[in-house]
Amino acid sequence: MNQRIIWLIVGLMSIAIVGVVVSQVGVVMSSVSAIEEKFEENVYDALNDIVRKLETEENRKAFETSANGFMTYYREQGMRADDQVTSAYSLSYSVHRPGAPGSGVINDETLLDRLMSEVSGGWCECAACVKARDQLYRRNYSTLNAWFQQDQQPLEERLDPSLLESMLYSSLKDKGIEANFNFGVFSNEKNSLVIVNDHYVVGDNLQKNMLVGSRSSEQSRLFEISLFPRSFPPPGMLMIHFPDQRRYLWRSLRLNLLGTLLFAGIILFCFVYTINVIFRQKKISEMKTDFINNMTHEFKTPIATISLAADSINSPMVIADPGKIQRFANIIKQENSRMNNQVEKVLQLARIDRENVSLKIVEVNLHEVIAAALENISLQVEKRKGTVEAHLQAKQAVIQGDLTHISSVINNLLDNANKYTPNDPKIVITTKDAGNGVEVTVSDNGIGMSKESRKYIFDKFYRVHTGNLHDVKGFGLGLSYVKAIMTAHKGTIEVKSELGKGSSFTLFFPHRHH
Repeated sequence: MNQRIIWLIVGLMSIAIVGVVVSQVGVVMSSVSAIEEKFEENVYDALNDIVRKLETEENRKAFETSANGFMTYYREQGMRADDQVTSAYSLSYSVHRPGAPGSGVINDETLLDRLMSEVSGGWCECAACVKARDQLYRRNYSTLNAWFQQDQQPLEERLDPSLLESMLYSSLKDKGIEANFNFGVFSNEKNSLVIVNDHYVVGDNLQKNMLVGSRSSEQSRLFEISLFPRSFPPPGMLMIHFPDQRRYLWRSLRLNLLGTLLFAGIILFCFVYTINVIFRQKKISEMKTDFINNMTHEFKTPIATISLAADSINSPMVIADPGKIQRFANIIKQENSRMNNQVEKVLQLARIDRENVSLKIVEVNLHEVIAAALENISLQVEKRKGTVEAHLQAKQAVIQGDLTHISSVINNLLDNANKYTPNDPKIVITTKDAGNGVEVTVSDNGIGMSKESRKYIFDKFYRVHTGNLHDVKGFGLGLSYVKAIMTAHKGTIEVKSELGKGSSFTLFFPHRHH
């Protein structure tokens, strides 16, 4: 796939993900605003219910207090003087039982409810009904309020803090609000709080912000409503504050928010994973292309040599010379063995990838394996005026492993050290005891590797770029094979390298293969 197309796809997917995240954030913030509005609406509904209940309770007490002889007398006098009082009001004071002379007691417990129903039941909100309802209310209740001068009593004496707290809990719960709150009653006459939570407070100039504390109004709003609004002016206000309002509202969105984050995370993970796979597949594709080119080159040379040797054998000048026939036959055999070894490497690696490799576990002396490998590589290194040194310091060099594969691993590393050192190679191989195993280190003074190259050297088909060095041959399977064999032996391989300063590969072989 073209590099430009890949980056175009990355850009489009990035824009799409950012768009999804931004839109989800917008949805969440809209939901928060809607929940806040609903919360405020429910709080004010609950406060209005409480105000109505307080007025109803106060008026009920007024009716109960009015059931005495004085009120009976005053009723008889007052009813004659005020012919505008409603028939319902007349009914309320005609219900009494006989008692002492000149006195009467109201015993109809549903009297207030019936009077209240005239005000609250069956009315619409048109202007005419509102006006009629207000007139009826004044006829039914204003006279009693005037008689007992309830409006002149101090606000704190008209309220019970414990009852008020109970009513708040009940009303808020009915509206679906179960958050912690602080409440207070503010007296307009005293310009101070007179009730805070479930107790009276005494002091001068106790302001409203006492309920809020140090929190800003944006984080925790103070809700206020007038108490006894039928009085003019209202004597005070009921206030309520939710210290954890923001947290409470966000808690209701917790599942939606977690779901949004979860799915956004899944999308982001899939995006990153997909991009990684695309680039990795591109890298593998390039390495496979290099592998095919290298394999073609590696096979082309021995095939050409075999073809030339076969033609030479058929030459009349050669066929009569047994020595020359033997020479060309050996060349054919060597080149054929060379191709066979390359094919065998590919097949071995394929079996390891399928986890189909079978190790023949025997006692292996690493020092003997290293000595044999050094004998093979020494001739090649000496031809290039290089040296090979061995520092075999391990006291327990015997391990359990597959002799053939371990020999191939050592030979691969020594071969790489020779190939990637352009001039006067100096190769050093050392062993030492390490815990429950043996460490084998192969070092060289070659071209080294960059940090980027070190990430991929154990990948199949990958070959380190050699710059102007063009005589390095291979399929890019050597280190991949080494890594696979070390994993199969439950061992490890580490690499240290710097450009221009050579490389060092450290193998760890456990003594026992589990």
